[in-house]
Amino acid sequence: MLSGMRYLHTMLRVKDLDAALAFFCDKLGLVETRRNANEAGRFTLVFLSTGAAGDDGEIELTYNWDQAEPYSTGRFFGHLAFQVDDIYATCARLADKGVVINRPPRDGRMAFVRSPDGHSIELLQKGAALASAEPWASMKNTGEW
Repeated sequence: MLSGMRYLHTMLRVKDLDAALAFFCDKLGLVETRRNANEAGRFTLVFLSTGAAGDDGEIELTYNWDQAEPYSTGRFFGHLAFQVDDIYATCARLADKGVVINRPPRDGRMAFVRSPDGHSIELLQKGAALASAEPWASMKNTGEW
């Protein structure tokens, strides 16, 4: 453990703040913890968390008001990872809301989805993997994850 250091947040640039919030809050289930609009700098910062007790990690969405073009997507970023109680129920809920399951949870343990800006989100089953089940077991990957 590094003395005097703690994880604060991951920053993601987003082109459309409303679309990003619809994905991260309405679909994925995160909650907005605070927001800061900076008129002089022409940007808004929105911080999101799971809302779970003891989970202080956050995502900072940075919305630059004058950004006209989509941000380039780089695989170097990696992904955000969230532990879920039931990987199948989580993926079904997301799919019902129109989210593409890029890497289905065929193994009962791991799935990937993408935000509207292309950020890769890993979903990991809490505890042991669930038994393989359809429709996930035979579902193919879609796009990059």
